[in-house]
Amino acid sequence: MNKITLIATAAMGLEALVAREVRSLGYECEVDNGKVTFQADADAICRANLWLRTADRIKVKVGEFKATTFDELFEKTKALNWGDYIPENAEFPVIGKSVKSQLFSVSDCQGIVKKAVVEKLRHTYKRSTWFEETGPLYRIEVSLLKDIATLTIDASGVGLHKRGYRVGQGEAPLKETLAASLIMLTNWRPDQPFVDPFCGSGTIAIEAALIGQNIAPGFNREFASDRWEWIGKERWNRARQEVEDLANYDQPLHIIGSDIDHRMVQVAQDNADEVGLGDLITFKQMQVKDFTAKEEYGYVVTNPPYGERLSEKPLVEKLYTDMGRAFQELDTWSVYVLTSHEQFETFYGKPASKKRKLFNGFIRTDYYQYFGKRPPKE
Repeated sequence: MNKITLIATAAMGLEALVAREVRSLGYECEVDNGKVTFQADADAICRANLWLRTADRIKVKVGEFKATTFDELFEKTKALNWGDYIPENAEFPVIGKSVKSQLFSVSDCQGIVKKAVVEKLRHTYKRSTWFEETGPLYRIEVSLLKDIATLTIDASGVGLHKRGYRVGQGEAPLKETLAASLIMLTNWRPDQPFVDPFCGSGTIAIEAALIGQNIAPGFNREFASDRWEWIGKERWNRARQEVEDLANYDQPLHIIGSDIDHRMVQVAQDNADEVGLGDLITFKQMQVKDFTAKEEYGYVVTNPPYGERLSEKPLVEKLYTDMGRAFQELDTWSVYVLTSHEQFETFYGKPASKKRKLFNGFIRTDYYQYFGKRPPKE
């Protein structure tokens, strides 16, 4: 198998960031709604899973075709070379989704794809009996969009936002992939101060430390494709050695996370300790109105409370006012705030330099960007 087609799935609004990461790994790609597609060798499965900070999953694309009848779905699925990917002992459940397609029953589509794959593998492995499915996981997805069926195998397993360091969390934790995206949408450099004054469980600060020291976000976890025989342990060992070689553990960092809740400060510290970054990030209990900084050209990246419940709105709006007052003197600092509150700028006291629409889960938010003065050229 020389070249395979891979799909890096992305949250709405983050596709361009994922594409930038894919290209930085050396792969040309195409960008579409919710996904970035690229062709590469099997090494890319390992490298993409380990390195992509903003993607949700890596999938292997097995085939794509038009299907308006169940017979068509069955025959065209059966015609694909499933034996190139799935070994005889594999566990291969089928999941699915259907949008604006004549084949709208997802459960029926899943059953037909499962039956077609079984038929093809029986022929490939010359079996007359059912497969026991006791081996590695190869989760198949049938995705129908406007009558076009895309068949993929999930190479990640647990979603890529699960870095493996979260031993505790708050009520509404920010996904690690979104936290990394917020940082990568700034011009922050590791030699500049970085602050999250509403740190919660510490996700933004921890992601900043990983980025600052060029530590691959997947260094601390396993993936479904770790056990795929056609990739092999040698490829994974080589990819993980690259991760180790490129990490810059000597890069000094000045990262602070603060929160009004002392319990969340402890959770954030525990999470940072879990990932081995506890000594690099300073977590402390503090109200945003008390924030001061002697350093210049720093960055604030934060996800404050939104006030989604009516009863919380007055308190949240006062927080935004306090934030605006605390940061107004820091004219060399850049401030980035994610919130769903449509009047944020009014309470903050200043219009944003730029806004970007993003989704935090199912909540539509705006990313308010306030650009500070640029440091003098050296």
